[in-house]
Amino acid sequence: MAKKILIVDDDKDLVESLSQVLQSRGYETAAAYSAAEGLKTLLAEKPDLVILDVMMETDTAGFEAAGQIRSARPFSRYRDVRTVPLIILTAIGQVTNSRFSLDPGDSFLPGVNAFLTKPVDLDELVQKIAALLG
Repeated sequence: MAKKILIVDDDKDLVESLSQVLQSRGYETAAAYSAAEGLKTLLAEKPDLVILDVMMETDTAGFEAAGQIRSARPFSRYRDVRTVPLIILTAIGQVTNSRFSLDPGDSFLPGVNAFLTKPVDLDELVQKIAALLG
């Protein structure tokens, strides 16, 4: 059975192109165009991995969604999906001149499995997805 990837980004062209690339590599895809829609779709679709933009409804909507997904509260509505791998794919560093990475000395993002910047190298993205999904 194909692994399902949820792409959450307000750039519909990017979502469509990523979907086509991932489907051509044998993945199933689902799409959402805001963090709020992404959280609803996550619960409905229960994907194997989520690609999440940061700047959508607000400049930090993706970070807030990631925090909700990773919440350790025992009665969190996301408790059944809290371990789904999360890839942050964003241009926030270019917009804010901030540097984000998963290195402990940098702006660390707890619970995020990979951090990639736009424009993304598609081969690198596919390699990260393959590594996270085993």
